[in-house]
Amino acid sequence: MARVFTDRRRRVSLVVCALAVVAAASCRSGPADGRPRIGLVMKSLANEFFLEMERGAREHQGARSDQYELLASGIKDEVDVAAQISLVEQLVTQRVQAIVLAPADSKALVTVVQRALDAGVVMVNIDNELDAGVLEERGIRVPFVGPDNRKGARLAAEVLTKTLPAGAPVAIIEGLPTAFNGVQRRLGFEDAVREAGLRLVASQAGDWDTAKANQIAAAVLGEHPDVRALFCANDSMALGAVAAVRAAGREGVVQIVGFDNIPAVRDLVRDGRVAATVDQHAGQLAVFGIEYALDILRTNGTPSDRETPVDVVTKASLASSD
Repeated sequence: MARVFTDRRRRVSLVVCALAVVAAASCRSGPADGRPRIGLVMKSLANEFFLEMERGAREHQGARSDQYELLASGIKDEVDVAAQISLVEQLVTQRVQAIVLAPADSKALVTVVQRALDAGVVMVNIDNELDAGVLEERGIRVPFVGPDNRKGARLAAEVLTKTLPAGAPVAIIEGLPTAFNGVQRRLGFEDAVREAGLRLVASQAGDWDTAKANQIAAAVLGEHPDVRALFCANDSMALGAVAAVRAAGREGVVQIVGFDNIPAVRDLVRDGRVAATVDQHAGQLAVFGIEYALDILRTNGTPSDRETPVDVVTKASLASSD
């Protein structure tokens, strides 16, 4: 009798294992109609840059609704890392086949990225590069599809540095210190300052936030009344700097550079209150990542990094394009 019971238990175990294999295969294969589910996880949707990114992604999917499903989401502010981790976990639970991720933190998101990879999800990194050292420590590879932020920042800063005399005092309002793109933009600004022989009098993290950047800019203008330029690592912070310069009565004296080419700053470039910004083509950035994820799913290929374009936007370039 004991042997009969053992045989029966063995058969039940085999059936359970078989069902688990079928479920796993179903998870990888996607919806019944064959379209893969692609998750897009962005940073703050309060930032016009990511709203434009989302619009571009939804327009792309709308024109190709027979090819894939899109699950797009973002967080409430640039530093809400825990919420972004939760969004990735939810997508894994929803059995997406790929996730395109613009990480809020280059190191903190690696753990959940590894969990997604372990679950068989294709991961594509956009906008802000995951930390290469942490990825290597964990033995994982995630392709980065995005711009050279250091190059873009340097080119934008050069719009001003070429017009300033050697030794002119300038300041940098950095992004989030734990974000790779923020670090790279700071380095790009520093490259331009060093090459032009300017004097960097302050460099402080504004965490991508307009209000914080406004406070930093106001403090810099107070401590260094002769400062000639403020290099801002994104356009949201450039808006804060513009307000501080106006409040200090320094418009036309202190010049400002931003990064992202959001509509509000593009208008300020047109009227001369911002000297330059960098267009990394927000509406296409997620699309580049989505198309690459679809390509990986189709071909089962080995992912590699892909650099996307950046363009400096000035008053002259806008006038020629209007």
